[in-house]
Amino acid sequence: MKLSAELQLAVDEAATVAATAKSARRAVSLLDLTSLNDDDTEERVLDLCRRAVTPVGPVAAVCVRPRFVKAARKALKGSRVKVATVVNFPDGEDDAATVAAATRDAVGNGAHEVDVVLPYRTFIEGGRTLPLNVLRACRDACGEGVTMKVILEAGAFPDADLLDWAARDAINAGADFLKTSTGRVQPAATLENAALILHAIGQSGRTVGFKASGGIRDAAAAAAFLHLADALMGKGWAKPDTFRFGASGLLDSLLAVLGEGGAVRDAAEAY
Repeated sequence: MKLSAELQLAVDEAATVAATAKSARRAVSLLDLTSLNDDDTEERVLDLCRRAVTPVGPVAAVCVRPRFVKAARKALKGSRVKVATVVNFPDGEDDAATVAAATRDAVGNGAHEVDVVLPYRTFIEGGRTLPLNVLRACRDACGEGVTMKVILEAGAFPDADLLDWAARDAINAGADFLKTSTGRVQPAATLENAALILHAIGQSGRTVGFKASGGIRDAAAAAAFLHLADALMGKGWAKPDTFRFGASGLLDSLLAVLGEGGAVRDAAEAY
């Protein structure tokens, strides 16, 4: 994916960044601790919720399948951790009515945030009406106070211009966040597609967040994405209401940098 010289320079600089205790602690607070496996169980989800309250503070959210929203909401009662779920996931092939119904169910069950997959195949093939209708239906069903994150599936896009177009359309449809990937299509989150999406957000003039998701497994990768956000959006922009990491294995790496690996296991057992 070809970037402008300015964006490419920011990407190249971010790729050289090393993880530090400061970047790791910051990343913990921005993490959507995620489990979206087809074979997930309530026991696995409850373990995820236990891990979400770490020795260095809570993560931003847990992200689980819709059928586990009630259990996660109950398990996290009294914490600051939000509950996120997914609709139109992972293929992005549901129609607007189906997405709206799934979103209403998720919100009714207690979801604070809904990650909706853009009908990206239709968009890439030239369709615009169906993708916009799906996103607008999700936005309406979320209502006030529920965050809508649009999953662009950036790795499926053949060129930068088309990804930028999708990002701008998602913003116009009411996205609160733009998210790189489901994690099911490769490449998933890359510094290159992150730069393009962050640039689109900046150009929009709206308050829209960014979520890097898919393949971010270690503290060094997290540090690189944070550095990129600082460079393109300004230091202090990346906060829980504007920046997230969607990951399942990242937390262990972050806590290892902070020397908290054993402590998080103890905390989980005592929860």
